[in-house]
Amino acid sequence: MALHFERSEYADRLTRLTEKMQSEKLDALLLFAQESMYWLTGYDTFGYCFFQTLIVKADGTMTLLTRSADLRQARHTSTIENVVVWVDRTNADPTLDLKNLLSDMDLLGARIGVEYDTHGMTGRVARLLDNQLSTFGQISDASYLVSGLRLVKSAAEIAYAKRAAELADDALDAALPLIRAGGDEAEILAAMQGAIFLGGGDYPANEFIIGSGADALLCRYKAGRRNLDATDQLTLEWAGTAAHYHAAMMRTVLIGEPSMRHQELFKACHETIQAIEGVLRPGQVFGDVFDTHARILDERGLSRHRLNACGYSLGARFSPSWMEHQMFHVGNPQEILPGMTLFVHMIIMDSDSGAAMTLGHTYLTTESDPQPLSRHDLDLILR
Repeated sequence: MALHFERSEYADRLTRLTEKMQSEKLDALLLFAQESMYWLTGYDTFGYCFFQTLIVKADGTMTLLTRSADLRQARHTSTIENVVVWVDRTNADPTLDLKNLLSDMDLLGARIGVEYDTHGMTGRVARLLDNQLSTFGQISDASYLVSGLRLVKSAAEIAYAKRAAELADDALDAALPLIRAGGDEAEILAAMQGAIFLGGGDYPANEFIIGSGADALLCRYKAGRRNLDATDQLTLEWAGTAAHYHAAMMRTVLIGEPSMRHQELFKACHETIQAIEGVLRPGQVFGDVFDTHARILDERGLSRHRLNACGYSLGARFSPSWMEHQMFHVGNPQEILPGMTLFVHMIIMDSDSGAAMTLGHTYLTTESDPQPLSRHDLDLILR
């Protein structure tokens, strides 16, 4: 078995889930999020691009409905004992297979929660599912039930998060010698991802962001590479990944003499993160983190250049995003608790001047001060 945790940990997670289901008065839960299945059972696949669901009953029994290509994947990587295969065929409707399976599991008329808000649930699947189950039982949206349980990490999960952070640091170390006038973005990106692979890490759940010049103002990956100018800016956002657990980092590196605007933006980023470190602790909520970010940057006249979120929870995630549901945005009531791994980022994109500035890394929350997981400081990087 290719399990990353002790079976006792998976058993504890299942107990926590069934207790939560019982408190929500759910007889069964249909998991479509791959990270939910991975957290609960260890099941590791990218087969969620097709229809599959893990049925969890309130008594703790589980059945996976998937395609034949993932039958052995489930048996090899997970604690799931019962796997049912739906057959690929013309005009196949696996939600009909699901309804028949739910009937066999004595769930007719049951209260069933569904993970709708996930990349493993397409609009077409949702429509087919609702059509099949609308008269079968009492269906409700349970998209955030498991993701809420995954927020606070176990000691074993924290160990993977810390290893992921070491790999993220290694990636930056590999990149820095290559960031210079004439440096090739392709070489930088290859060195960063290569360092993580060489350290035994995994593919990240989304592409690394790399952009220089005008592209440094972009917050998403885009195709195309360029060489760095003698005076330039390079924005990088990446994550170390270990057993799918992520630790993200973000930096804008300046090549050549920094402009006054760049120095001004960096000072704003740095002061804001320092202030957030005083908020990132029990007794505060996610919305407080965002409010701190917005207040300081807005006081500096940067409201038009900042984003409407300044970070999010991290954990074991699958493509296409390493971001968890829980984000630092206005009004988020999620409590900050010890044992969370949280990515704080400052992103200022001044399209008027063409200057970009970003700064960020991942923290582990504790009973008091948050613990940065990176060995790198938050100083401005000049090359």
